[in-house]
Amino acid sequence: MVRMMTQEQCPHRNNVQSTEKPQVYKVGIYGWRKRCLYFFVLLLMILIVVNLALTIWILKVMNFTIDGMGHLRITERGLKLEGDSEFLQPLYAKEIQSRPGSPLFLQSSKNVSVNILNEKKQLVSQLVAGSHGVHARGKMLEVKSSAGKLLFSADDHEVVVGAEKLRVMGAEGAVFSNSVETPHVRAEPFKELRLESPTRSLYMEAPKGVKIEADAGDFQVTCRSDLRLESKDGEISLDASKIKLLRLPEGKASPSGTRQTVFEVCVCPNGKLFLSQAGTGSTCQISSNLCL
Repeated sequence: MVRMMTQEQCPHRNNVQSTEKPQVYKVGIYGWRKRCLYFFVLLLMILIVVNLALTIWILKVMNFTIDGMGHLRITERGLKLEGDSEFLQPLYAKEIQSRPGSPLFLQSSKNVSVNILNEKKQLVSQLVAGSHGVHARGKMLEVKSSAGKLLFSADDHEVVVGAEKLRVMGAEGAVFSNSVETPHVRAEPFKELRLESPTRSLYMEAPKGVKIEADAGDFQVTCRSDLRLESKDGEISLDASKIKLLRLPEGKASPSGTRQTVFEVCVCPNGKLFLSQAGTGSTCQISSNLCL
């Protein structure tokens, strides 16, 4: 049988509970952990403020705007640079042009190179402007006027000068290692025209003839060896009011013994010329020993 005891019957139990203090549990961070947390929060706030200040300063210095930054502006036609610009890495662009009315300058401490590549990334044309000069490489080079007229072109086969006048300003003239083909050779006004070959022969050939004119001066041909005028199908005409053959050998005097001032020109079988005093008949046979 279980007996139930009331609270009044157990006075010692009430005394025990009344003497115990209620327990309190603390929730949170206290001590050195709390101080470290406040320090990190303060440091983070300082970094955020410094970062924000540096960002604003960079935006102001670099002149960042909605249209671009610094001298760079973004327009509908592309990028626009104002002032001097320097590129440290390769620049890829479809078109580079200056402002209307302003020149375009390309400046480099070493050289400026323009390379043209094909689809296989192989070099086909190149233009290099450096301290040693301007070098061009390609299949063909053309120079045209503003009207589109060809002034100069060069390729592996020929060089064409399309200008109306080719002027060589060198004191030694123009030197050609091979043949020269031209329809007209003319000197400047009041200047002499000289065709000279110091160590070899000089040949002038034309399918329909060679015409040499000196309207206001003399025409002089000088050579150290033989001067040969040859016409295979036609004739050689000397058309002048006076023709002088200087230093030709003279033949014997005529049998009459009179001093004559009239001479005839004798031609030897080998082409040699000499003078013989004229007579009633030809006197060339008398002086035929001059043909030897």
